[in-house]
Amino acid sequence: MKISLPHPGTDIDLSTVDLFDPALYAAGDPHAIWSLLRERAPVHRQTLADGRSFWSVTKYHDVNDVLRDHTRFTSNRGTLLSILGGTDPAGGKMMAASDPPVHTAMREPMNKVLSHRALKTRRPQIRRVVHRLLAPLLDGGTWDVAAAGAGFPMAFTGTLMGLPEADWPRLTRLTTMAVAPEDPDYRQSDGDGTLAAAHHELFAYFSGQVKRRVRHGFADDDLIGFLTELEADGRKLRHDEIVYNCYSLLLGANVTTPHAIAATVLALIEHPQEYRRLLDDPSLITGAVEEGLRWASPANHFMRYVTRDITLRDQELKAGDAVVAWLGSANRDEEVFADPFRFDVSRSPNRHVAFGFGPHYCIGAPLARIALRLLFEEIVATVDAFAPAGPVEHLTSNFVAGIKSMPLTARLRPGAERILDEAVTADGPVPA
Repeated sequence: MKISLPHPGTDIDLSTVDLFDPALYAAGDPHAIWSLLRERAPVHRQTLADGRSFWSVTKYHDVNDVLRDHTRFTSNRGTLLSILGGTDPAGGKMMAASDPPVHTAMREPMNKVLSHRALKTRRPQIRRVVHRLLAPLLDGGTWDVAAAGAGFPMAFTGTLMGLPEADWPRLTRLTTMAVAPEDPDYRQSDGDGTLAAAHHELFAYFSGQVKRRVRHGFADDDLIGFLTELEADGRKLRHDEIVYNCYSLLLGANVTTPHAIAATVLALIEHPQEYRRLLDDPSLITGAVEEGLRWASPANHFMRYVTRDITLRDQELKAGDAVVAWLGSANRDEEVFADPFRFDVSRSPNRHVAFGFGPHYCIGAPLARIALRLLFEEIVATVDAFAPAGPVEHLTSNFVAGIKSMPLTARLRPGAERILDEAVTADGPVPA
């Protein structure tokens, strides 16, 4: 998705905008639309040709309210525009598509195994994955950071979940099909066929993984085994609940981290003075990762349904109306972020909502932050500068603000060849 600087005086007929259209995020300019919506219509209704409709919420504090208050805005009917107007079969069964107390009962035990403290022991393994990701830079040729980054989270999320390495490439592709079924590189059929096929294969895959663990008596050797033993509200999860949550965990990992990598590298190329600041002061890396997350906002939206008639910024919303909170817009809200279209690795405060907000705040955020920090630590230690080597191709998706291809070249820092070569040689295989 383009991250453009809106020009003063730009005028758009807001009655004609189509925020549902996945093509807008591949070739259009949603930030220009969001900027006008924040100014003129922060709660805006769009009706599709088939009669379905949804309200768009674009201001930071309104987005937070929608995501935080499950008593007015429920997750039970589905959380993505891809199922607008329907009923999510995972509602009340999958953590991401349920409200408290069901959501809380599932989340609290999982928080313990996915907390920053629990995941700190994974740092050496993640660093080895980082070294292998960057190793192609040694030959001095063109490197597609988006294509390389696409498989990055599987190397540690797949291990954490106990998934065979041979399955990782297919699972990566299937999760992208699920979030970008209209993208020409992932579409398999017209209509909803691609999404249905991706869901069918992923659910069948995880069903088999769950059955294998139950059959062989695995306990909590990995995250799927942990889910088979997890008790929520005094009972173990049912088979379908485990399958839905496996799908949700993998989807969350695969649609956030890779696109944050590519978008942050692109921002550093477009703002070379900010990358020079990182080279001069690596202590800024943590802030750079947070700014990259704000800048990229990889999860583009989350949807809720209104539980009762309410008024929001003078608009009358009826019970049953769909409300879409646009995270990419919230993270550019001029009332919250000073000079929001400036990439600033030292931005503070930086209370972005790239991982959502409230009870559904991304449970995988600690793992994503660890991985991104380790990656950019290694990039800053080894790369003096990146340069574009071809066009940037954006993903056709209204859910993921993603980059699917971004070829570049790198000028390495003195001694970087030796550092990377020795690191890759010393690491050995990434443990399963």
